[in-house]
Amino acid sequence: MRFRRLLYFAGCAAAIGVVVAIYLFRPIETANHSFEGLTGDARRGAYLARASGCFSCHTDAPNGGKTLAGGAALKTPFGTFYAPNITTHPEDGIGLWTVSQFAAALRQGTSPNGQNYYPVFLYPTYTKLSDQDIVDLWEAFRTVPPVTQKVPDHELEFPFRFRFLLNAWKRLFFTPGRYVPDATKSEQWNRGAFLATGPTHCVACHTPRNLFGARDYDHELSGNPDGPDEEKVPPINAAALKKGGWEKDDIVFALQTGSQPDGDTFGGSMGEVVRDSTRFLTAEDLEAIAEYVLSVDP
Repeated sequence: MRFRRLLYFAGCAAAIGVVVAIYLFRPIETANHSFEGLTGDARRGAYLARASGCFSCHTDAPNGGKTLAGGAALKTPFGTFYAPNITTHPEDGIGLWTVSQFAAALRQGTSPNGQNYYPVFLYPTYTKLSDQDIVDLWEAFRTVPPVTQKVPDHELEFPFRFRFLLNAWKRLFFTPGRYVPDATKSEQWNRGAFLATGPTHCVACHTPRNLFGARDYDHELSGNPDGPDEEKVPPINAAALKKGGWEKDDIVFALQTGSQPDGDTFGGSMGEVVRDSTRFLTAEDLEAIAEYVLSVDP
């Protein structure tokens, strides 16, 4: 009797496991967005591309790579990723994409052929972009000259090279959706929150990750000891910044120049962020980011 009961429970557990596995690993449908009636602004799109770090991530500057032609290596605990070519080259880049496919990549992490992108491509933050943001970015990228350059395949540890696992990752850790303003906060705070949690992805770099590489939302901006390229990314929440003597003007000046309040300068990846991204942002946007990070104290 006891053996039969054990068999029964084992069978139930196996059946539940199969159902859960089917749910987690089955392909995720890609929403098809329509952008009819919207006109893109290439200048605004170029600004957003700078803010989003596209130039630093997709240009292999250390090896003299051409702008946005990909090939830059990014070392992570899961292996080494190589940024793709996002010029208008029809085979090596995104020249044959549609705006809907571009939106699916940015906001859902899905390629035109239906494959999942690894979240090292920051679609969990870019998902906050509005429809107007998307068409502006699309218009800007359509002006990028095509570059013939194929990039290496990712060099990932087992089992991370199997992309179907990302179906489960998305179901567990990714919620697509646009940025929703907080009605209790100021317009400047909301602009800063949108930028920091969205395109400029401050939270993506400065927030710790769990075992599966997903952000720990309970400790936003509390630093990441296992950052890309083996860097320890410091905390930039309110407590850490105030302890270090940072004020709003210090943050703005540092993001414009790379110079810190103590006279030191940013190095490593943060130096690249200033060089390729934040120094191009308006003072108003930098002030908004500063206001937001100084309000976060998880």
